[in-house]
Amino acid sequence: MIGYVGLFLSALIAATILPMQSEAVLVGLLLHGAHSVGALLLVATVGNVLGALINWYLGRFLRRYQDRRWFPVPPAKLARAEEWYRRFGRWSLLGSWLPVVGDPITIVAGVLREPLPMFLLLVTIAKAGRYLVLAAVALAWV
Repeated sequence: MIGYVGLFLSALIAATILPMQSEAVLVGLLLHGAHSVGALLLVATVGNVLGALINWYLGRFLRRYQDRRWFPVPPAKLARAEEWYRRFGRWSLLGSWLPVVGDPITIVAGVLREPLPMFLLLVTIAKAGRYLVLAAVALAWV
């Protein structure tokens, strides 16, 4: 049980703007062999999607504070991110699994008020797909 909880928490945190990696936790648990592969994939995906959902909610309320001195994103950078998202559209959420750019994509989706059902669908496909490929590669090496 502790393995699933640890994986869930690492996947959740990894999908937020906080630095964390869940891939190593997943691969470690897969290689250990004491857990169900399907359950590990489900737990990792749910945790990672919930982390992305936190980013979406942050984005929804981000604009409210952009005139504050402590606001972490300069207006020009926020405008560029919004322009990029408008250019590539909601399909860019399929890249939400990517390191460095994935988390900002989910935040900008919230800023631009991407409808939640479409957000969840595309992010779930991206996150589950990444974990599925990772598991297949890790288990192929065993």
